[in-house]
Amino acid sequence: MTVKTSCAIYPGTFDPITNGHMDLAMRAGRIFDRVIVAVAENKSKTPLFSSQERLALAQNALANVPCIEVISFDGLLVDCARKQGATVILRGLRAVSDFEFEFQMAGMNRHLCQDLETLFLTPAEKYAFISSSVIREIAKLGGDVSEFVSDGVRLALSEKFTVLN
Repeated sequence: MTVKTSCAIYPGTFDPITNGHMDLAMRAGRIFDRVIVAVAENKSKTPLFSSQERLALAQNALANVPCIEVISFDGLLVDCARKQGATVILRGLRAVSDFEFEFQMAGMNRHLCQDLETLFLTPAEKYAFISSSVIREIAKLGGDVSEFVSDGVRLALSEKFTVLN
């Protein structure tokens, strides 16, 4: 059953965007008319890719999905969601260990903006073990990440680690 409602925002650092992230965004596109993948600046982390690189990689990876828009943002997620007209925050849960942090964030976001709901989706089983940090580590050590990321991301990782090594 497909029930379309307005707009969901899917925030993350996406350093880099993986097939698991793309799967979640595309599945959300079956539920929502519009899905915004929001690439966070997140100054508390030290990402491998700059915010502009992460934005470009996500835009490239999701370019052929009509209901998905990729943006970048800095600041509070609830402010970005309001500005974009989103009514739902989409978050992925790979494992039970993700739940405690995500539950706290959902509560805080609801406190900051009562009109914004959080929807948790679990990844397809084949993506449940994929994380950006694991992908970065595999690529750094010269492993093949081609089944976990788009070709553009695979090439960007290869280039990044060739320069850094």
